[in-house]
Amino acid sequence: MKRVALFVLTNLAIIVMLGVVTSVLGVDRFLTAQGLNLPMLLGFAAVFGFGGAFFSLLISKPVAKFSTGARTIGQPANAMEAWLLDTVRHHAEKAGLAMPEVAIYEGEPNAFATGAFRNSALVAVSTGLLQTMSKEEVDAVLGHEVTHIANGDMVTMTLLQGVLNTFVIFLSRALAYVIDRMILRNENDGPGIGYFATSLVLNIVFGLLAGIIVAWFSRRREFRADAGSAQILGSPRPMISALQRLGGMEPGALPRQLNAFGITGGPGGLGQLFASHPPIEERIAALRAAAH
Repeated sequence: MKRVALFVLTNLAIIVMLGVVTSVLGVDRFLTAQGLNLPMLLGFAAVFGFGGAFFSLLISKPVAKFSTGARTIGQPANAMEAWLLDTVRHHAEKAGLAMPEVAIYEGEPNAFATGAFRNSALVAVSTGLLQTMSKEEVDAVLGHEVTHIANGDMVTMTLLQGVLNTFVIFLSRALAYVIDRMILRNENDGPGIGYFATSLVLNIVFGLLAGIIVAWFSRRREFRADAGSAQILGSPRPMISALQRLGGMEPGALPRQLNAFGITGGPGGLGQLFASHPPIEERIAALRAAAH
């Protein structure tokens, strides 16, 4: 609940900050004189910027189950399922969490954690991961995913995305309005075609910049989750072994909304600017450096 409260407070802080900055710089008076309703634009940016991100977070668990076909383990049907439940329970207790739901889904090696609340989360592993890794390596992967939950990474990523979405929506429309009036010399009462075209282009440009920021934070988050797994297991060796195993195989693809929360992700392009995960070699090096 603390992170949800932080989410709401951050939303309000962004609105206040944008309002204060535009007022101090005189931008609000200029845009208002030109016919733009700045308070309405701020409200619109916040509702759609944070609203979409928050809604995605709230439905993350059912969407994850549906999109991957994950089957939640209720009563374990075999020794492996019983071991998975016991291992996740041990890690959750060590991290001070309530027991997450545990699920298995068909697919190539990967695993993920999701959920809007720390004490009502989901940890899922693929059949490919269970078939190709030793128990010690799977244990490390589960520690990694439980650490994501303990660190509140799902909410933190949503907060960051919501903040950036708000800036993207606000700045793209405010700048498009200025360009439409001052450069394209639109003197009609309403915005012209130049406004809509410029707004679309700026939305894409700012959206790409926001994506780079989100990806950078996501990569920092992975280092912390690897370190958390090492702490839970008492040694970095199992996590290093799991990463080495992943480095020698093709990871299973996850739906876009879950990709950042998998144990590994695909290439991000543009020199890894958009990659949600660091290169495996860097993650292994960080674990070895911490051990020394």
